[in-house]
Amino acid sequence: MKKKKTLGSVAFHLVCILFALTALYPIIWMLSSSLKDSSQVFVDAGNLIPWDFKIENYVKGWSGFGGISFSTFFSNTFFVVLLCVLGTVVICPLVAYGFARLNFKGKNLCFFTVLISLMLPGQIVMIPQYIMFNELGWLDTYLPLIVPTWFGTAFFIFQHMQFIRSIPAELDEAAYLDGAGKFTVYTRVILPLIRPSIATSVIFQFYWKWEDFFGPLIYLTSPKKYTVSVALKLFSDPSSMTDWGAMFAMSVASLIPPVLLFFFFQKNIVGGLSAGAVKG
Repeated sequence: MKKKKTLGSVAFHLVCILFALTALYPIIWMLSSSLKDSSQVFVDAGNLIPWDFKIENYVKGWSGFGGISFSTFFSNTFFVVLLCVLGTVVICPLVAYGFARLNFKGKNLCFFTVLISLMLPGQIVMIPQYIMFNELGWLDTYLPLIVPTWFGTAFFIFQHMQFIRSIPAELDEAAYLDGAGKFTVYTRVILPLIRPSIATSVIFQFYWKWEDFFGPLIYLTSPKKYTVSVALKLFSDPSSMTDWGAMFAMSVASLIPPVLLFFFFQKNIVGGLSAGAVKG
């Protein structure tokens, strides 16, 4: 019996390792390609171990193009991402608290509007948004990328709302008996208990904004304002030879911040997705 359990455990772990390697293969291939000469990337695509390690691909890629280094693109991306994350952390839990705990006129209509915005495909609102931002004179600025997040994101509002609803209302009532107001209840009772949900929203928003390509491509026209996702595309030149080695080198570099964020908040994201009640 013990032998069967051991064999079953070994088989299970082998299958998990196989799936993990399958999922990681594109990243391993990209890392390998970043150390190859551009002419060998697709010629020797099946070999994951470069014959000649081209570390200079990272130096060349970081130097950028047109006198703009990749440090500028990374700075631009961090600027946009951090402000978007800050807007998500400040606004979304507050709006969710209003929907989950407060009663006000038009509450159901407002919540219905939030749900509708969650269900609308981004392609439907793309043109109206572009026209609106053009009329405001916001094109070629970061405002179209940042400002909308400061008005709430439907997905995170709904996520926080469901989390807050799992918190017993008796905690609010106890705080009210001690003389606390609604905002004090929010800051002293609700916020500390929904930290896993907030951490989850931070990670997701960071990922989504970090990898966002279409938004910066539409609204930004000055190369000095490009984010990393748009800057990577500039390595590709259909009229001449594409510098694949430098492109993959900077692609690997662009993965470092999200990966570090994931490992730093790993416990929080698991808690945010699995927890939904106050532990006694």
